[in-house]
Amino acid sequence: MTTVEIPALIPGTVVLDEHVAARASWSAVVGAGDVLTIVDLAGNQAVDCLLYSAADTGVRYSAPETIRRQGRITLTTGSVLRADTGAALMTVVADEVGVHDTLGGACSKESNTLRYGQHTRAQHGCLDNFLLEGSRHGLDARDMASNINWFMNVPVDPDGALGIVDGLSGPGKRVALRAEIDTLVLVSNCPQINNPCNAFDPTPVRMIVTRPRASEATGINPGGRP
Repeated sequence: MTTVEIPALIPGTVVLDEHVAARASWSAVVGAGDVLTIVDLAGNQAVDCLLYSAADTGVRYSAPETIRRQGRITLTTGSVLRADTGAALMTVVADEVGVHDTLGGACSKESNTLRYGQHTRAQHGCLDNFLLEGSRHGLDARDMASNINWFMNVPVDPDGALGIVDGLSGPGKRVALRAEIDTLVLVSNCPQINNPCNAFDPTPVRMIVTRPRASEATGINPGGRP
């Protein structure tokens, strides 16, 4: 596959620029005011994500608090990603897709066997990736929490059922997140092959962290609370 070289959504000094292989995990601390751009290189790839305060990993992303504060279940530009304390961890400052999931959760051997059958039990899942990557930062199963699914489309049917359908992303589409505090970001580049979230074929993604110049800062002062 040919790698598509696409710049960060928010320009600035490049602090980090890494590719995450299909099915792999990744982590980094994004400093307050810096911006993480996630690039969906091939399109229709789900990127599961957990967020923690780098200073205190007991402060972590909360889907219920984020949804309650913003009054909608999907994420896009302007969404503030909040901890269970209500504190702002990161803010979506630019988005080329428009819909990102907060409800679908992370795939695991338990959810795979429930949804798709016992023959999937040995398949690697996002929970495995999170536990592996989290262990590098002193995290374990007790520290797992609700996660974001970037680029994933999970509509809610009128009866309340969740559907996992083709994503709305495409090759080279990007979403950019500004850190409001020093934030530990864990990513599982989802290995799921049983539903359309990855077009049944997991592909690499790219993670770019930039430090915007003052003239390029968006919205809120770095480190400030929206």
